[in-house]
Amino acid sequence: MVSSLGQNSRILLVDDNESETQALVDHLEQHGFIVSRETNGATALLRIRDERPDLVLLELDLPGENGLTVCKLCRQHYAGPVVFLTHKADELDQVLGLDMGADDYICKSVGPRLVQARVSALLRRSARLNRRQTEADKLRLTFDDLTIDYGMREVWLGGENVDMTSAEFDLLWLLASNAGTILTREEIFHKLRGIDYDGQDRSVDVRVSRIRPKVGDDPIHPRRIKTVRSRGYLFCADINQGV
Repeated sequence: MVSSLGQNSRILLVDDNESETQALVDHLEQHGFIVSRETNGATALLRIRDERPDLVLLELDLPGENGLTVCKLCRQHYAGPVVFLTHKADELDQVLGLDMGADDYICKSVGPRLVQARVSALLRRSARLNRRQTEADKLRLTFDDLTIDYGMREVWLGGENVDMTSAEFDLLWLLASNAGTILTREEIFHKLRGIDYDGQDRSVDVRVSRIRPKVGDDPIHPRRIKTVRSRGYLFCADINQGV
């Protein structure tokens, strides 16, 4: 997403004094950043929402909406870095800016190289957080009000933690991570226990019967974990789907 030189990183600069910030824009573009300008706070809010820049540089004094308001409101839908870049060096202004959700506060008296360094550091941090979130998402499955978290080995139903044994969790994760696919008892035994199914062991069936009520499924007429006669089990991502 973001290279060490900033290539392909999109910055939205919100400042109504274009001549004052031209040197910074030139410097950033020379180092591979893609810089867009906006001079109005109200319009900036719409652009942040629609364009999703990688980072926002934001002046405090703006027509339309002031920078503090823009920062506060954009945080309702934008999680990227927001940096105040302004002449105001008062400590109270800095505290207010950070309280509104900004990630950094830079005075315009500093040079373009320092601004670039701070911007690059924030973009690197943002990229790391995004990677971690992506990795975490791969370890968490959500189906309606049911959430299964492999990393924490926990299950929630309607926001309430579900008590499960380790074996029940492993079986539920296996079924849920293969949602929409019928798993035979042979496949389940091999994946969970590394042995072949002998045709007699009913432990999987017993665990499924215990898991169903814990995940809000109907034990008599299950819709989430279906028994497919003569084949195995099917976890339904959509509980309204048929077999």
